[in-house]
Amino acid sequence: MFTGIITALGTVRGIVPIGDGHDMRLTITAPWPDTAQIAVGASIACSGCCLTAIELGPDWFAVEASAETLSLTTLGTWKVGSQVNLERSLRIGDELGGHLVSGHVDGLGEAVSATPENGSTRWRFRVPDRLARFIAAKGSVAVDGVSLTVNDVDRNEFGVNIIPHTASVTRFGSLRPGDPVNIEIDTLARYVARLAEFR
Repeated sequence: MFTGIITALGTVRGIVPIGDGHDMRLTITAPWPDTAQIAVGASIACSGCCLTAIELGPDWFAVEASAETLSLTTLGTWKVGSQVNLERSLRIGDELGGHLVSGHVDGLGEAVSATPENGSTRWRFRVPDRLARFIAAKGSVAVDGVSLTVNDVDRNEFGVNIIPHTASVTRFGSLRPGDPVNIEIDTLARYVARLAEFR
């Protein structure tokens, strides 16, 4: 489990096709001072996608992504140099500053627009119709692993405000309209919707 509070901005520094080219091994820089001490097998959220660290170095870690993951997330579009939002898994006793995020991406969204609004930027995202019903104003959503509060919803689009600090420490600083993003809906919304099916 994660909180959606990004703790580092990493960079893809190596990509090696594996599994007859269907799967992928990714090497990602991580500016944590103790990266080499992370346990092999630890979970790391990479732009919202929970991946398993299989090898680590002083400022990097390696993961493997299956064809399924590559086809359903933005990982399939990553190149050497791509920026990655990083968060290590939540430990009991850690501060829960965002909301509970599983690292299981529900689908791809698209950045629609970015409009300056007072001291922040109002971003709009479009999601597939099957996910739109789970997103509610003042609810939570994870975009590329970042825990955000939904400000408004209009059919299959929603808006959030990104403050300058968030833009400076996450991929939001380089995100552009038209870019795909990983979307994880709020777990609570998922269960409420499922319960409502039986009413």
